[in-house]
Amino acid sequence: MLSEDIVYDEELEELKLRKLAEMRKKLEEERERRARIEAILRQILTPEARERLYNLKLVKPELASMLEEQLVLLAQSKRIPIPVTDEFLKKLLSELYEQTRRETRITFKRK
Repeated sequence: MLSEDIVYDEELEELKLRKLAEMRKKLEEERERRARIEAILRQILTPEARERLYNLKLVKPELASMLEEQLVLLAQSKRIPIPVTDEFLKKLLSELYEQTRRETRITFKRK
């Protein structure tokens, strides 16, 4: 009985260590991805546009993340003017907002 507990504990520890290693690897990959995105954004955005994106990230992080990914893709495919100005960013942001916005309607049904 004691040897079964030891084997079980060793397997459990092994499993925990593997899971921890996987989590660390994913975290490191996410950090590298964020660093690449930040580097590209520093190259393509004007200071005013970068400030607007930072403010948006504080208020609506999901929307800012979508906008960052779209900016990177558009810049890599050379489909946007570089440097991206604040005015262009506003226009892109309003288009993205219109695509993702959900309209809420409440209707009352009376009997």
